[in-house]
Amino acid sequence: MRIAVEGCMHGDLDNVYSTLMYLEKVENTKIDLLICCGDFQAVRNEKDLESLSVPPKYRSMNSFWKYYSGQEVAPFPTIFIGGNHEASNYLWELYYGGWAAPNIYFLGFAGVVKFGNIRIGGLSGIYNQRHYHLGHYERPPYNERDIRSVYHVREYDVHKLMQVEEPIDIFLSHDWPCGITDHGNWEELVRYKPFFKAEIQERTLGSKAAAELLEKLKPSYWFSAHLHCKFAALVQHGEVGQVTKFLALDKCLPGRNFLQIVEIETVPGPYEIQYDEEWLAITRRFNSIFPLSIHRANLGGAQVDMKDCRDWVRSRLLTRGVRPFDFVRTVPCYDPSQSVSSSCFSGHHRNPQTEFFLQFLELPYLLDNTLESRDPTHSPVSLISRDDYSEDIPIDDMDEMEELAEINDGETKDE
Repeated sequence: MRIAVEGCMHGDLDNVYSTLMYLEKVENTKIDLLICCGDFQAVRNEKDLESLSVPPKYRSMNSFWKYYSGQEVAPFPTIFIGGNHEASNYLWELYYGGWAAPNIYFLGFAGVVKFGNIRIGGLSGIYNQRHYHLGHYERPPYNERDIRSVYHVREYDVHKLMQVEEPIDIFLSHDWPCGITDHGNWEELVRYKPFFKAEIQERTLGSKAAAELLEKLKPSYWFSAHLHCKFAALVQHGEVGQVTKFLALDKCLPGRNFLQIVEIETVPGPYEIQYDEEWLAITRRFNSIFPLSIHRANLGGAQVDMKDCRDWVRSRLLTRGVRPFDFVRTVPCYDPSQSVSSSCFSGHHRNPQTEFFLQFLELPYLLDNTLESRDPTHSPVSLISRDDYSEDIPIDDMDEMEELAEINDGETKDE
């Protein structure tokens, strides 16, 4: 199985897909799957841009809307996680995972699926200690604070992933596991990104939650993005234990390392994205403590027996099948020839995929629960000072044209 791994998509699906089709042609090979490590930017229309956490001058429709509308079809099965620059309102519709467009699957805020007999897990968002122990209190339409916290990783989602016992072949995170630089050539990294040096030395570069998952899950491969550079590492788990091959990739720009083809030994195809039995059992078991306000989840409150959950899910999958529920459009798609009123389709939309998924697991729909999440007496504003909201990640909000200028300047100097 040949899997293409891409770093930050930033909505540039057309260029990534065309690059892969070119590679298939010149190398006479077949790519079975594309994996994207976040900042996918599944923007369906102009209204979605209001939920994209970037300064207004960086907001652009890019090309995902073509695949959402059906104008284009993804030439490869595509699996992605969320980063910190997403149409968060749309991803919230698909919190448990689902088709963002035909042949393009969102892994959810946390999730595990199968592709053939390969198990792929992932964690969306980036780590922020201030919000890690809070619940999912943000609801669209987002205010200026919530739009910058909705993508922060939560302990609840990490806890669910920590329950996974069966082997994971590939794991995805947007930001890097904290400490991963110990296992690669960090000296070369800081020559390219000198402002990383202090964080590496202070052990603050990356996600503590991802580091815990790396230690627990020990996947064969771990792919990340976020820091807009390529970095490889080998993590040896114990003296004679499993080895994890780590790779972080850049974003789609000329001259940048944003793609890597990985070949994995597996059974012959054809392959398709399928539900994972163990993950559905974990989802069913822990949905009763899903934290929907700022309050921390009672992680010991899930009393359902895991074996009973697993048996129940297995029976349901044997009856219904393992393919995810079909894609459904929930909002009008962008039309370049028309202007969309900002008053249209604001707020939360129940995605039929999510409704069918929860009905299948006999779980209640909770994503539009706003009773406590919007209670001003429980607002995180009272808990966090204004200064705490400054996220100094300059590489994330650089103008694409400025990066192109940097590349051109570098090429000029080399001549």
